[in-house]
Amino acid sequence: MTATQVQLKYEVKDLSLAPLGKQRIEWAGREMPVLRQIRDRFAQEKPFAGIRLVACCHVTTETANLALALKAGGADAVLIASNPLSTQDDVAAYLVAEHGISVYAYKGEDNATYHRHVQIALDHRPNIIIDDGSDVVATLIQERPHQIADLIGTTEETTTGIVRLRAMFKDGVLTFPAVNVNDADTKHFFDNRYGTGQSTLDGIIRATNILLAGKNVVVAGYGWCGKGTALRARGMGANVIVTEIDPVRAIEAVMDGFRVMPMDLAAAEGDLFITVTGNKHVIRGEHFEAMKDGAIVCNSGHFDIEIDLKALGTLASDVAAVRPFTQEYRLKSGKSVVVLGEGRLINLAAAEGHPSAVMDMSFANQALACEYLVKNKGNLEPGLHSVPVEVDRAIALLKLQAMGIAIDTLTPAQIEYINSWTSGT
Repeated sequence: MTATQVQLKYEVKDLSLAPLGKQRIEWAGREMPVLRQIRDRFAQEKPFAGIRLVACCHVTTETANLALALKAGGADAVLIASNPLSTQDDVAAYLVAEHGISVYAYKGEDNATYHRHVQIALDHRPNIIIDDGSDVVATLIQERPHQIADLIGTTEETTTGIVRLRAMFKDGVLTFPAVNVNDADTKHFFDNRYGTGQSTLDGIIRATNILLAGKNVVVAGYGWCGKGTALRARGMGANVIVTEIDPVRAIEAVMDGFRVMPMDLAAAEGDLFITVTGNKHVIRGEHFEAMKDGAIVCNSGHFDIEIDLKALGTLASDVAAVRPFTQEYRLKSGKSVVVLGEGRLINLAAAEGHPSAVMDMSFANQALACEYLVKNKGNLEPGLHSVPVEVDRAIALLKLQAMGIAIDTLTPAQIEYINSWTSGT
């Protein structure tokens, strides 16, 4: 990157990668029929004409298809990465070179660059923010409150981001509408569970080439992401241990056939550890000390805080890269702990993220949530709003139709029955 490039309306690694990006984006688009239909409608109706939009997302082939749908709808968009290791450089190059979308993202950018890109995005004075972890919204509130007047609203599709937005609302600083895309049924039931489950193991296998069968795999957290990860690990033949703080989820994990125990006990048993909690320091210094020699640790939660790498660093006498996205910490005790993807999202650091078939529904929700905000400008109260049920159901029906699957409909008698209280035994 040169000083001249920083002054331009993009900052990507290499524009010559654009042809490869085109091929991969079109390949992903084959599995995204719902978003394609939305894009076609947006191209006709232009719901975002005159709208300045900022998207802070993982810059992947699937995100590119969302960006193209928004641009087709007339949006004046800026795209930045939501994670330093999640950008696919060929995708970023294609969006700039072929579609003139302002992209500020490249794989391996440092934290200072990431925060600079957040500031560049806010310089766009967005009317709509698509956030992934709520960093852009938090920066806007903390550092640029005068720009809130420009904002129609924001959308958020991560569990971590929703937790932050709820905290903002509780503190009285979320003074505009935010659509909770994460909790839409067509998002979290599929993206969080099946997407995270498959892509997490994909990243682990690409980074290590280990055999999962017979391994003790510890999954920290049994939310939807944890459920999917545990399910897929068991499907690969692993012996899965779940750690939890929620008693209801712990019981569910037990009844799903998994062993459940505190991390203090699991630390000594695990061969591979996967954190998916959305909280910080789930694996700490005392856990590293208890681990087997050669234990592998990785994260599939949004931020790189779930594994306490600072504590691990103080225990280590040496750190060495042994494979791409794979670092071995040699402890002073003589044992080693292997960390994947620098503790960042392993499915995006070492692989390609969720399969496009599930992101089709997630990004359909994002696109329609943005349209919902624009259509209801000035009519929505500040705070979190659910994706309308009719939108959620419409996405599901479109997905089924694209898969060639038909379902039943209620008969008039059934409709009458479920709306009546007079019929009984």
